[in-house]
Amino acid sequence: MFPIPENTDFLLADAEKENLYLSLIEQINKDFNLANEGIDFPLSISPDELKIQLHEKIYRMIQYKFAEYLNLLYIIDVSESEIKKLDGSDLVILAEQVSFLVLKREWQKVWFRKNFK
Repeated sequence: MFPIPENTDFLLADAEKENLYLSLIEQINKDFNLANEGIDFPLSISPDELKIQLHEKIYRMIQYKFAEYLNLLYIIDVSESEIKKLDGSDLVILAEQVSFLVLKREWQKVWFRKNFK
């Protein structure tokens, strides 16, 4: 059964432990590019740096490119009900929470692909 991560740090640790971290980065790059939001995380990026850069990217998209942000969430297939549960009063916290939801969905795709191939 898919292990639902509690937070970003656990998710990234699980990805590394299962040797799927590089696949996770590739999936993120692929989906951002499908959404025409060119992002190219190098495969050598550390989990901490990935977390920071993804948070910054989501934050900028919410602030300056909201339509593209919504398109990205659609392409990645982030749960609309989970997005609606978030409190949008603080954009920094919102971007952090959305980053986790994005990572969680991308991790789910990679994990299922490996385990149900």
